[in-house]
Parts: sequence; structure tokens; C-alpha cells
Amino acid sequence: MKVRRPSVAGSFYKGDRDSLIRQIEWCFQHKLGPGSLPRVNESGERRIIALVCPHAGYMYSGPTAAHSYYRLASDGIPELVVLIGPNHTGIGAMVSISDAEYWRTPLGDIPVDREFSSNLAKKCGIAEVDGDAHLYEHSLEVQLPFLQYLYGSRFKIVAITMMLQDLATCRDLGYSLAELLADRNAVIIASTDFTHYEPYDIAREKDNTAIKAILSMDAQELLHVVKRNNISMCGPGPVATALIASKALNAKNAELLSYSTSGDITELKEEVVGYGSIAITK
Repeated sequence: MKVRRPSVAGSFYKGDRDSLIRQIEWCFQHKLGPGSLPRVNESGERRIIALVCPHAGYMYSGPTAAHSYYRLASDGIPELVVLIGPNHTGIGAMVSISDAEYWRTPLGDIPVDREFSSNLAKKCGIAEVDGDAHLYEHSLEVQLPFLQYLYGSRFKIVAITMMLQDLATCRDLGYSLAELLADRNAVIIASTDFTHYEPYDIAREKDNTAIKAILSMDAQELLHVVKRNNISMCGPGPVATALIASKALNAKNAELLSYSTSGDITELKEEVVGYGSIAITK
């Protein structure tokens, strides 16, 4: 059994089960979070096609991330979660689909939909099934404990990292995902942080331009805005891919659930990182 073991447990989030559950509940109940614990709607309509979610340490971005998972809980239970994040390490394939059978966190093991992963690699010309890119990458891993807190072991995942984040790559991956997800009860989670290490007011101003492009569901405009305004957003490609796939799956609306910066947590405003949660729905 090939298991992708946790890389950032004990650093980005607590490393043991009980402490991690308490930390997740802290995120939900925080003043920057939803303010209360989520309840899973067992008969939810499943209108959410995709979420944009941050991936910093829970102590910084966890309350903002909690908004995505709070909304997802009210929307029902997805059977498949497609995780797309940037490749921060520079290791592995340009677009890498995890080859693991399970991903492990302190809350247990999550099965990978290996058939879907294989079919995606066949359909998307630039993607490869590859384990190396995922060994130390945190952008997908930090999403998993939130999902496990909500759903236990009632879902499978597909894990994708992107080193290439140009429009052609996003279109290839996005349309391939949409075709394979057309008849699936699935949600796409695009993992990104926004501006990195700029003053508070500048970060918020820059991030607002990127968020506007996301809310207009315009993948090409998002990539242009990020480049034109020199926004140090680490995952514009995963978000653009999610937008392309979502529109092909008949998405009608994008809603900003929460935006914050590390400065809102630490009160240090000289160099902050921006975080946003956005829901894309039918």
C-alpha cells in the first residue's frame, strides 16, 4: 500500500489527533472564522462546484479557510474531492497527479481515486502520475484535516500540483477535469495564498484586483491581473483551472466568503500574506 505521509503535521497544523481537532474547531470559532462549528447537511443540494482556499499554517489562514469548509458542510457530502495546488518545491512533474493509494494525516488515511487519476493523466496531455512532486508539498495536505473533520472517511481524493501555471496548461487541465467530473458528485478545491510579504494596505489592494477577476469567473483575466500587477499569488494556475472547469460544469456564481491577511492575526502590518475563501456554485 503506497501512502503519502504527512509532511507538515506538527508545523502547519497540530501533529496529533486531539490537538488537531481542537485547532480546527478554534479555526471555525475564531472571530475571523465563521464563528461556530459546522453541521454537515446530509441531504444538501451539492451546488458548490469549486472552492478557493488558503494553505498557510492554521494559526494564520485557518480561520479564513474555515469559511470554505463551513459552507461546504452546509452544501452536503461530496464523494470526490479534486485538490489542485501550486508546486512550491520545484520537485517532480510540471503537472503532477499523486500516485499514492492513500494520503495520511493525524486524523487517518484518505483513499485516492486511482482510476480517476489514471484517466485524468490519459486525457490531459501535460499531466503525469507522479509521487515526487507531492512528497513535501503543503498546499494540498493542509486541506485534508478540514475535510476529515467534516466527512471522516466518506470521500476520495485526487491530488494535483501545478508547476506550470500558464493559460494553455490551465485550459488543458480544466477542460479535462470538467469532462471527467460531468456525472460525479465532486468538488474542486483550488489551493492558493494571495499576496506574499507586502505591506498590509498594498496587499489588500492588490488582492482585491485578483479577487474581482475570480468573482467574474474569468480565468484569463485572473492570470493577466496577477502578471500585470505583479501579485505574488502562488496559485493563480490552480484557481484559473478551477474556474475553467467550473464554467464548463455550468457554474453560475462566485462568492467571496472571507478575506484576511496574516496581519489581522498577528497585528504586524509591515509584511503580510493574503488569504481568501471563495465558493463557485451552480
